Amino acid sequence: MMLKPTVRSLTAALLSLAFALLPLQNSQAEIQMLDRVVAVVDNKVVAQSDLDQRMAEVGHRLQQRGIPMPPRDVLQKQILDQLIAETLQLGMAERYGVVVPDEEVNNAAANIIQSNNMDQATFFEALAREGTTVNEFRENLRRQITMQHISQGLVTRRIRVTEQEISNFLKSADAQVWASPDYHLGHILIALPGSPSAEGITAAEEKAQSLYEQLSGGANFAEAAINHSSGPSALEGGDLGWRKSSELPTLFANVAATLKAGEVSKPQRSQAGFHILKLFEKREQNKEIVNQTRARHILIKTSEIVDDALAKSRLEDIRQQILDGEDFDSLAKQHSEDIGSRMQGGDLGWASPGMFTPAFEQVMNQSNIDDVSEPFRSQFGWHILQVTGRRAEDFTEEALRARARNMLMSRRFEDEMQVWLQELRDEAFIEIKI
Repeated sequence: MMLKPTVRSLTAALLSLAFALLPLQNSQAEIQMLDRVVAVVDNKVVAQSDLDQRMAEVGHRLQQRGIPMPPRDVLQKQILDQLIAETLQLGMAERYGVVVPDEEVNNAAANIIQSNNMDQATFFEALAREGTTVNEFRENLRRQITMQHISQGLVTRRIRVTEQEISNFLKSADAQVWASPDYHLGHILIALPGSPSAEGITAAEEKAQSLYEQLSGGANFAEAAINHSSGPSALEGGDLGWRKSSELPTLFANVAATLKAGEVSKPQRSQAGFHILKLFEKREQNKEIVNQTRARHILIKTSEIVDDALAKSRLEDIRQQILDGEDFDSLAKQHSEDIGSRMQGGDLGWASPGMFTPAFEQVMNQSNIDDVSEPFRSQFGWHILQVTGRRAEDFTEEALRARARNMLMSRRFEDEMQVWLQELRDEAFIEIKI
């Protein structure tokens, strides 16, 4: 029994990747694992066994979806590139000290189980039938969450959205019709290197144009994506799933608005390369009320001197002082290591869903107003928080600007992600041994 893909959102994006990593057949256990190094990535290696296992997993998924297998050398290159990119991201996460706690893995696993309409026992039985142990599933999921955290943290940091840009956007026709439609898109990227030559640009453009003509003539989009795309969804047949127009890169949103269902776009150039989109389906959305939360927190970061146990212990002491009547505001100014909120007594202002990391947002959403949380860990360190208010806002100026900022950042994220990954590759020592 195949497990269906999970829903979108922050969790969904990484959970679909988690499924892509799961061993899917008992017969795969019979594959002979070779201890041969196929790639060296800085101080880490990609083993032949990793490549073989991923080849088998992807092959099985393509077979289940009825998509023809590409030539072995094409599939092997795609998968090796994917493994190298994952190794680079995990190495960066290790360098930044990103640790995914068990609680976050448990919550992500629960979301997968719920999205597959199963109880836990049935889900684990399905994993066992597909040759996957619970521990393998959890560790694959932990790796995907780790990569999601490091990419979200570092790529978002590279994106700057000014107040003037927000104001200009809010005056646009797009902002006037805020209930933007959802698109189900397919994507093919013919990538360009970091500093492409004129010849390289021409070759990529010609390849993209040739693919467009083939696809316009009825060629299978998923097969073309697997064989030729360098995009993150290539091994999923280029399927991006359902995305709101407001969450798509600007280029994609503009092109999608011009397409009819089943239509393929002409190649479109961006910094990352040439993009071809196919519109599978479109659906309109109604306005949504924004449920906002106002919270304040105290952050203690870990370091070589302050480990997890000490950071947690300090916050337990601070929390007890607050429960005994000490002022949260004053203690935050004295102890919090969040420079951005410390002088405001830890106040984070009114926040819409998705503005904070999953670990922080989960505790915030589960907390009652005025309660002080137990210490918990996020990718930034250890926190305690206190929710000071909640409200439902329908397009107030404050909520509108916050949502506009998130939209503009989301539109730039995907393209910036590809540029960041290319920079990681350019700066790393990579030796391919096959």
